[in-house]
Amino acid sequence: MKTASGQTIAPLVRYLHMSERVLITGASGLIGRELVKQLLTSGYELSVLSRKPLASAAFKSFSWDPEEGKIDTEAFRNVTTVIHLAGEPISNGRWTNEQKRRVIDSRVKSAKLLYETAREHGTALRHFISASGVGYYGNGGDELLTEQSKAGKDFMARCCIEWELAADQFRLLGVRVSVLRTGVVLAKDGGALPTLALPVRLFAGAPLGSGKQWIPWLHIHDAASAYRFLLEQPAAAGIYNLAAPFPVTNEAFTRTVARQLHRPVWPFRVPEAMLKLVLGEKSILPLVSTNTSVQKLLDAGFLFKFTHLKDALASIYGQTAADS
Repeated sequence: MKTASGQTIAPLVRYLHMSERVLITGASGLIGRELVKQLLTSGYELSVLSRKPLASAAFKSFSWDPEEGKIDTEAFRNVTTVIHLAGEPISNGRWTNEQKRRVIDSRVKSAKLLYETAREHGTALRHFISASGVGYYGNGGDELLTEQSKAGKDFMARCCIEWELAADQFRLLGVRVSVLRTGVVLAKDGGALPTLALPVRLFAGAPLGSGKQWIPWLHIHDAASAYRFLLEQPAAAGIYNLAAPFPVTNEAFTRTVARQLHRPVWPFRVPEAMLKLVLGEKSILPLVSTNTSVQKLLDAGFLFKFTHLKDALASIYGQTAADS
């Protein structure tokens, strides 16, 4: 980018970010990969924590193993912000008791390890930004869910409650804590979209359950941008819902995907009982209705690049609005 005088402002941007040293967990995950790309482009100094240190000339990589309580404490040297994205994917395997405990522990134990390490070595730490999920609210039906809405009672709600409590302990260190209750992140390679779009691709697309349940979707670009936005807000703190401003029903989602892929949608719905038979308890993922409000994030000044599902899918599948 250039000023009116023709001088580039990139060095200035990098200078402004020199005082910010960011440590990211889950950097190899869906949001993490996009966030790393955006932050490096913006000139941030990055470090990442990974079970297997990542080879990159663009950032420093440090090892950790939350299950074993092991971490390279050098990762916290001069770090001002930690962005905690690490966690076992909720869609992995059937939800046995063991798998559900793994999903929770991967988020909670890792946050506790970060807290213990920060208490001893994070002297420069000012801000802890953590992922959470809109699963916090459980099945909300048509209710408009704000950050003050009550928590649900299913497994995902319990997971998010423990997740957020683990993040909240950083307040004891005098560190600002921001939490993003993130919706269904859409990307071409990874996340929920390939799974949701597969039946449509195979000419077997149909709404799930009643089809009336709300899906709080958002484009991968906006998901990562929201974390970067909070990083750059000196007063950011507390809970924020993160989804596109206009959620859609499952039926509308299915039909919009079908139009993008030039596939039909069958004139029936997949019965809820069938989904429960196939997926077990994990059937709550496609069946719960989460009509989230993101007004708090909008009021803070965040601007979404993709506000309508049609445009987000066109971007993901490499089409223009005129093509769809």
